[in-house]
Amino acid sequence: MSIYKLTINFEEAGKEQVVLPIAAGESVLDVCLDNNIELQHNCGGVCGCSTCHIYVNEGMDNIKEISEKEEDFIDRAIRPRINSRLGCQCEVIDSDIVITIPDQSEFLGH
Repeated sequence: MSIYKLTINFEEAGKEQVVLPIAAGESVLDVCLDNNIELQHNCGGVCGCSTCHIYVNEGMDNIKEISEKEEDFIDRAIRPRINSRLGCQCEVIDSDIVITIPDQSEFLGH
């Protein structure tokens, strides 16, 4: 199994950048949850909402291709951008990625 680097930046004030290992086929959401990093996931991580919305800053070609279902949910996210993805669907394929987690204080709960 190949292990890569997941670099996480935060929009929320006071949070420092974190670099964590991520295995090929593992999702950003799973790595965040395993490392006690707050990333909302109201649907339980099954591509049924938009609360695990993230921005992929580097390595978009190193993650699983976006599906139509994921695109539909990203359209409902808070402040979507061209580099938006859902953390539950953002699975690493073959190299490092750099992401930003939007300010999680804007969500009302898990």
